[in-house]
Amino acid sequence: MAGTELHEQMTELRLDVVGMTCGSCAARVEKTLNKQPGVDASVNFATGEAVVRRRDGAPDLDALREAVKARGYDLRIHVDRADEAARREERTWRTRLLVAWPLGVAVMALSMLFMQEPWARWTAFALSTPVQFYAGWPFLKGAAIRARGLTANMDTLIAIGTLAAFAYSVWALVATEMEPLYFDTSAIIIAFLLLGRWLEARAKGSASRAIERLLELGAKDARVVRNDEELRVPVDAVEPGWLLRVLPGEKIPTDGVVVEGGAAVDESMLTGESVPVEKTIGDHVAGATVNRDGVLLMEATKVGSDTALAQIVRLVAEAQGSKAPIQRLADHVAGIFVPVVIGIAALTAAAWFVAEGDVRSALVPAVAVLIIACPCALGLATPAAIMVGTGRGAQIGVLIRGGEVLERSRDVDVVVFDKTGTLTQGRMRLQEVAGDDETLRLAASAEVTSEHPVAAAVVEGARERGLTLAPVTGFRTVAGRGVLARVEGQQVLVGRRAFLEDEGLRAPAWLEDDAARLEGQGHTVFWAGWEGQARGVLAVADAVKDGAAEVVADLHRLGVEVALITGDNRATADAIARQVGIERVLADVPPAGKADEVRRLQSEGRVVAMVGDGINDGPALAQADLGIAIGTGTDVAIEASDITLIRGDLAGVVTAVRLSRQTFRTIVQNLSWAFGYNVAAIPLAALGLLNPIIASAAMAMSSVSVLTNSLRLRRFRV
Repeated sequence: MAGTELHEQMTELRLDVVGMTCGSCAARVEKTLNKQPGVDASVNFATGEAVVRRRDGAPDLDALREAVKARGYDLRIHVDRADEAARREERTWRTRLLVAWPLGVAVMALSMLFMQEPWARWTAFALSTPVQFYAGWPFLKGAAIRARGLTANMDTLIAIGTLAAFAYSVWALVATEMEPLYFDTSAIIIAFLLLGRWLEARAKGSASRAIERLLELGAKDARVVRNDEELRVPVDAVEPGWLLRVLPGEKIPTDGVVVEGGAAVDESMLTGESVPVEKTIGDHVAGATVNRDGVLLMEATKVGSDTALAQIVRLVAEAQGSKAPIQRLADHVAGIFVPVVIGIAALTAAAWFVAEGDVRSALVPAVAVLIIACPCALGLATPAAIMVGTGRGAQIGVLIRGGEVLERSRDVDVVVFDKTGTLTQGRMRLQEVAGDDETLRLAASAEVTSEHPVAAAVVEGARERGLTLAPVTGFRTVAGRGVLARVEGQQVLVGRRAFLEDEGLRAPAWLEDDAARLEGQGHTVFWAGWEGQARGVLAVADAVKDGAAEVVADLHRLGVEVALITGDNRATADAIARQVGIERVLADVPPAGKADEVRRLQSEGRVVAMVGDGINDGPALAQADLGIAIGTGTDVAIEASDITLIRGDLAGVVTAVRLSRQTFRTIVQNLSWAFGYNVAAIPLAALGLLNPIIASAAMAMSSVSVLTNSLRLRRFRV
C-alpha cells in the first residue's frame, strides 16, 4: 500500500536539455538533477532529453533550471520535434563549417607564401578573426561553461590551444615586425573540429527519425462495424471492444482478437519472419500487420500506446537511452592535462621573470609552452581518422556512424545474426518435392490464383522446372488449412496434412517418411493429393544467402563467436545454423525478446554486435554494443543501427568489423602520438629550449604525422 501511495505521489516531466555537447555533459546534468531532494532523473544525450521524476515536495521546475544553469546548461519543457531540432543543429554546424574552411585555407596559403609581407600578415589576421570568434564560438563557449563548473574537456583544450596561437599572433603582429604568426594554426584546427561536430550532429538525429518512421507504419483508419453497417474512422478514435473489419491487402488497425473469418496475416514487420501466419477465430492479431487474404472481423483489445507497435517504439527509445555514451580518451585526460599545462605555463612565466626581470623574456617561453600544448594533433587525431575511415567505408559500401561506433567495435566478441532477410533471402522458395513432376504440376496449377507466399513459391518452382500449368476451375481457399481446385477434371487439394485427411485422402508410408525427413531439415511442408490419396509433399523454406557460410567462417577467424536469433522454431533455426556453421542458436524468440537476448549476452560480459534488417530488429540493434543493419532492410533498422551495409551483402559484416577495428586502432595511435609529443616537448619549452617558432614547427610535424597515419586507412582492402 505504501508503495502504491509513493507511486501516486510521483510526477514525471520530459524536458529538453540545452547546451550539451558530449556524453560527459549528459552525465553532468544527470548528476546535478539527481542531487536535488526527491528527484530521480535520467538524461539521454542522443535525444537531448531529460526524464525527471519528482516526489511531492521536490524542487519545482524553476529550481531545477537554476541548479542546471549553475552548471552551464538549461532546461525547457519538452516539445515533440526532435527531428526538427536535430536538423537545426546540423544546419548550425554546417554554416560554421562553410565559414571556417574557405577562410582557413586562405590563411594557410598566406602563411606559407607571403608571411614576410605586411599586407599578408594583416590579411591573415582579418580572415582568421571570424574563424576564431564566430566559427569557433561553440568551443569557446563550451570551455567557459566548463571553467565555471571547475571542469575541463575537449572544448577546453581547443579553446586554450587556438586562443594561445591567436593571441600570440596578435601580439606578434602589433608589437613586432617579423615575429612568426600562428593564425593558420588556430583556423585549421577549428575547421577540422567543426567537420567532426557536423558529422556527429547528423548521426545524433537518427534516434528520433527511427521512432517517427516506426509510428508511420500503423494503419491510418479502420472499418468499424456497428449494427451491420460499416463506418470508416481514424485509427486514433478506435476504442477497446469495437468490432473492426479488415479486407485482403489492408493493414490491421490495432491489436485485437479474430471473432469471425480467417486469413493469412503477414507479421514480418513485427516478427521478421517471412511465412504469413494463419489466423482464425480466437487468434490474436497485431496492429500494422497485413492481411494477405481472406476477410477478418476482429474485436479491438489494445489501442494507442498499448499496441505491439507502440511497445516496439518504446523499446527502441529505451534501448538507445540505455547506452552510456563513451567519452573520448582526450576528454578523460583533459581534466588533468589542461590544469597541469596552465600551471606549467604560469610557473614558466614566473620563473623566467624572476631570472631575467623582463616581461618579454617571461612571455615567450610561457607562450611556447601553451603552443606546444595546443591540441592541434590532439584535435585532429579523432576527426581525421574518422573522416578517412568512414570515407573509405562509404566507398566499399559500409556506413559507419562515428567515433563511438569505432570505440565499441574494438571489443566485439560475439556477432548475433537475425535469420530472415539477413542470413536468408527473406522469401520462400521451393526446396524439394517428394513425388514426381506431375504432382508438382497439378499442385502448382491449383495454387496459381492464390496470393499466399507459399503458393507463389510452389508456382515459381514449377515454372523454373519448365512445367506447363493447367487451367483450373472451382478454386477455393480454406482459411488456415489449404486450397482446392478442379484441374484437368480432378479435384486437387494442397495444404496441411489434416486438411487432406479431413477430405478423405490417405497418405502412403513412404510419403510420411519423406515428410518427416523434410520437416526435420527445418522446411515448411505442404501436402498435395487427388482421387482419395496424397500424391506428394512440397517443401518450401527461406533459402540461405550466398556466401553466408564464408562470412561466418571469416568471423570465426577474427576470433568472434557467431549466434543466430530468430522467431522460428528450433528445428528450422538449427537447420539454417548447420548450413552456415553457426553453433549458438537462439530460437523461438518473440519480437520484444530479441533485445532481451542481447541484454542477457551483455550481462555475461560479452560485447555484442547485432546484425538485422527488419523493424523488429530495431530494439536489438539499438541495445547491442554495435548495431549492424543490412541496407536492403527497413529504414527503421538502418536508423537504429551504428553501421549500415549499403549493398546488403553479408560479407560487409566482416568488412565492417575489420574496418572499424583498424580505424579505432588508428585513432588510438594518433592520440598516443599527440599526447606523447606534447608531454615530451613541454619541458623543453619551459626550459626555454623551444621558442614559439620551433614549437609551431613541432606542432605542425605532430599534425602531419597524425594526418599521414590516418591517410593509411585509404589503402584498406576488402
